[in-house]
Amino acid sequence: MAFPAEVLSEQEEVVLHLRPHGKSVVGPSLVVLLATAGTILAWVLLPGNEGGQIGLGLVVAIMAYHGIRYGMIPLVQWRCTHWVITGERLLTQRGLLVRERRDLPLNRVNDHALTQSLLDRVFGTGTLVIDSIGEQSARLAGVPHAQQVQTTLYELIEQAPDDEEEEEEEEISSAGGRPAPPRFPARRSR
Repeated sequence: MAFPAEVLSEQEEVVLHLRPHGKSVVGPSLVVLLATAGTILAWVLLPGNEGGQIGLGLVVAIMAYHGIRYGMIPLVQWRCTHWVITGERLLTQRGLLVRERRDLPLNRVNDHALTQSLLDRVFGTGTLVIDSIGEQSARLAGVPHAQQVQTTLYELIEQAPDDEEEEEEEEISSAGGRPAPPRFPARRSR
């Protein structure tokens, strides 16, 4: 499932479009493979009598449960997880039937941290935790090329206009192209 372009504004440009690293599908793929192999093995080895049919039915039920629960569902979740970084915000989307989408404006980000285990360092992945003003945060686990993503994110945060700059631009445009006079606190006469 691709990330829908209609959620982006006309001025927004996608800088990075990511999904969790491919290493996260190895385990679920092995589970699906083992469940399929177990089902085939039971079908071949169990006798064709009534007891064998009951045993085959139990094996198929157990293998189907584990194959779906620990194999197919994580694969579909991986496929339906998107992280999009634009010049203005971070968008996260996940889910197939029930979709969850969150926006995190870059001008409100006040901290971002990268953690990498030894295996993450081997694969170049990591977990990126992005905190923003107002106790919002995003946790992106298994980010491919994590160090480059963190550097790009830092550069975008530095380029993102502050809320104060946006207010000044609005004041300029509302004043007919002239900058509005600065606002100073009222002085008391002595």
